[in-house]
Amino acid sequence: MSKKLTLHFHDFLFEYDIQDGLDDMGFETPTPIQEMAIPIILEGHDLIGCAQTGTGKTAAFLLPVLNKMVWDPISETDTLIIVPTRELALQIYQALQGFCYHTTITSQVVYGGTDGISFEQEKKALLHGANVVIGTPGRLIAHLNMGNLKLENLRHLILDEADRMLDMGFVEDILKIIGKTPKKRQTLMFSATMPPKIRQFAAKLLQEPKEISITVSKPAEKVIQGVFRVHDKDKNTIAVWLLKEKNLSSVIVFTGTKAKARQLERDLQKAKVDARSISSDLEQKEREEVLRAFRNRRLPVLVATDLLSRGIDIDDIGMVINYDVPGDAEDYIHRIGRTARAEREGEAYTFVSPEENGKFKRIEQLMDMKVNVMANPPGISHAHPSAKSEVKGKPKKKFFHRKGGKR
Repeated sequence: MSKKLTLHFHDFLFEYDIQDGLDDMGFETPTPIQEMAIPIILEGHDLIGCAQTGTGKTAAFLLPVLNKMVWDPISETDTLIIVPTRELALQIYQALQGFCYHTTITSQVVYGGTDGISFEQEKKALLHGANVVIGTPGRLIAHLNMGNLKLENLRHLILDEADRMLDMGFVEDILKIIGKTPKKRQTLMFSATMPPKIRQFAAKLLQEPKEISITVSKPAEKVIQGVFRVHDKDKNTIAVWLLKEKNLSSVIVFTGTKAKARQLERDLQKAKVDARSISSDLEQKEREEVLRAFRNRRLPVLVATDLLSRGIDIDDIGMVINYDVPGDAEDYIHRIGRTARAEREGEAYTFVSPEENGKFKRIEQLMDMKVNVMANPPGISHAHPSAKSEVKGKPKKKFFHRKGGKR
């Protein structure tokens, strides 16, 4: 059997200005999704791409689009990238800055939660016709309504994390934005999952699209997975124990709600664990400050809602803790995908209460594997899957006989 030849970025024959940027950034060989998507996009086809976080999809859609802009430039807004969160918008914007370093392509990122000065800066850049605009639906609608964003000559429309945008209720906003774009355009849609609702949505927006899919149902091979079967009331205690036991420099703890993230932050800090929580409740500047501290290893433990399970490019995460079992089995893959990246080793542990057993069974079915059950620390009782948990702060209702025989 002949050995497959290794593809290099030089083989795509990008324009010199784009290739120089790739060389500066140390990009040599494309990931599978880049290898599959780039030729399709360069040929001008619409595309539906199914790929999880960490597969390199940002470069997969940015590079061919930017290459076409260098080859055939325009002075107006050429490309619009719609994303669900400001964090993902910033990540794409930062990648774009590197790819465009040797070009004259202009760009602007727009998202909510900023002050009036930031809005005016966005407005100025949009009115000057930034070539690439990256933004969240609500902020894009605001600029459209004020006449700041002109999409009449748009040639490329990209929707990233489309499934998450639909889950967040952005369908009407997205359709309103797309209604302002030319019918003749190249549309690229990337989604971590491909349920029927995404296919129906794609059918409205794309013309005879090509499809590519990178398997999303398997975690990285080098991630060590474990499950702790505990009652809800013991989750904070076991989180403190696990973090102190492992004593790693970079850990993300995912909770199901903002309230749990805040409470866990308080409990960890009381236990002398250096941790901060991040959610949509924080002002944008605070969120950026916390993320910067985490990236720079000044903050070892980050407590987060699913806001960060996708779209945030933070390398070398030593451990991921699923404080709550995610409702979507695919989201489990995205959460633990924060660790064991780029062939490194990592650990991922999940706290499973009896009420969450059904959800975790679906995760194991998706991965086609059983996750090892870990031994609980002393003093923490093992919660059998068929047992009933007591919810912290909310005692279970008990039925009892009242006088008169009523129950």
